[in-house]
Amino acid sequence: MSAPMGLRVYSTLSRRVEEFTTVEPGRIRMYVCGPNLYGPSHVGHAMSYIVFDMIHRYLEYRGYRVTRVQNFTDVEDRIIETARAEGTTIEVLAGRYIDRFMEEMDALGIWRAQHYPRATQAIPKMIEIIETLIRKGAAYAVDGDVYFRVTSFERYGRLSGRSLDEMQAGARVEPDPRKEHPMDFALWKAAKSGEPAWDSPWGPGRPGWHIECTAMSIQLLGDQLDIHGGGQDVVFPHHENEIAQSESYTGKAPFARYWMHNGLLRPSDDQEKMTRHLGNIVSIQDALARFSPDALRLFVLSSHYRNPLTWSEESVAASERGLERLIVAVENVEILARQHPDAAAGGGHAPPGSPAVALQGRRRMEELNEHAARSRQAFVEAMDNDFDTPRAIAILFDLGTEINRLSDAVAKGTAADPGATTAALVEAAAVLQELAGVLGIRLQRRLAREDLHGRLQDLARELAAAHPAFFAGLPVSAAGSSDGPEAALIEHILAGRQRARQARDWKTADLVRDRLAALGVSVEDFPTGPRWRLRG
Repeated sequence: MSAPMGLRVYSTLSRRVEEFTTVEPGRIRMYVCGPNLYGPSHVGHAMSYIVFDMIHRYLEYRGYRVTRVQNFTDVEDRIIETARAEGTTIEVLAGRYIDRFMEEMDALGIWRAQHYPRATQAIPKMIEIIETLIRKGAAYAVDGDVYFRVTSFERYGRLSGRSLDEMQAGARVEPDPRKEHPMDFALWKAAKSGEPAWDSPWGPGRPGWHIECTAMSIQLLGDQLDIHGGGQDVVFPHHENEIAQSESYTGKAPFARYWMHNGLLRPSDDQEKMTRHLGNIVSIQDALARFSPDALRLFVLSSHYRNPLTWSEESVAASERGLERLIVAVENVEILARQHPDAAAGGGHAPPGSPAVALQGRRRMEELNEHAARSRQAFVEAMDNDFDTPRAIAILFDLGTEINRLSDAVAKGTAADPGATTAALVEAAAVLQELAGVLGIRLQRRLAREDLHGRLQDLARELAAAHPAFFAGLPVSAAGSSDGPEAALIEHILAGRQRARQARDWKTADLVRDRLAALGVSVEDFPTGPRWRLRG
């Protein structure tokens, strides 16, 4: 199936941008290499998962049904070493980092995959695949180890673009006289003293790294994938070896139609990548403590996914400031929509005035509607061109700038037809949120807990000074405590707002609602009273 309007995707295997087609019409099987669970994940991991979350979201936006699998490597040399050093088991260690990883992905707004298989749960499938490879002459057993015979696979090296001779010359592998070829790689490793092991036809042992992903992807997605993703650091040897063993096992090619690899996040310009065993990392947890999830996502997606990116707190802070402009655009329209409820409901009738004024208002409304429609079309064209997020983000900012310009005109009373212009602004803001959402950018203000609490206290005191009859005092549980519950302050402010409404002081009531909205507290009025929620 060809994607609508010609979605084009770069494949590492072909080294060119290709028209996107799928194995099965309308459906995409997508496998993304997950983390090795020997330590906390860092912002380099976050970059990769933000990229593939964006790809997943856009494919769904274009009408595909995506099944995404992302594995966890829970048995590997570093996991075993770390568990031994901490006096625990690989199961306990892996479980701890899986829980932390999932919490961090949720905080980043990354859609959950349909499946998160663990390597240790797929060992029977691995053994089945290895037995088949031996039977086909693509693998051989020696002293309890099993190796893949690279000379049996004619296309070996095609993904990385290197011949066996070039690989051997540049390889950092100790010579092993038991191997038929120095580049033969382990499918199964014989058990060592003190290491976890599983029974197999070749004796107790554990799987090699590469066979894990072949087993988990085939088990959950079938013999052929549409997209196989990961960072550029796993092109060789991991993905190269996956192709060889998978196609040798199934007899079907290609194993994956599109091999997609994101550029690496560098801690500085003179370092190739961020990696835990070198200790040059910024953990996701630390990054989220300093920056909003949307700012981190905007920072990553402002660069094309195939390009390397250098971590810079100044750059993320700049993304935070840019994000603020988009958030303000949405919030300004929300405020205007409350002031012009007919426009928010799709009305926008012109107030009494000259026909010329009404005509000018309609033209402005039509121009903004056309601008929003052009923005959507340009966004799709950018994303169809191998997920060109820098261009897509520029389109968001262009639309946000126009929304802010017209919102300012309405707020200042210079718009020819405030109702019609607000109606167009509501629609344009919806388009802005729609397109930002495709990138996973939520356009919702996030305040740190202490910041929200302090700003709510400031608002309560300001209201008490201006309108003591409505907002006198502070709730006991919130007064004098920097870490008191935000809920008590919100309920206190809303109780004062209700008294203002009962006194028919609509101006004060609307002011309070708008001030709370600016802090990320949405308020809706019902016959039984107001309801509120924190956004983001």
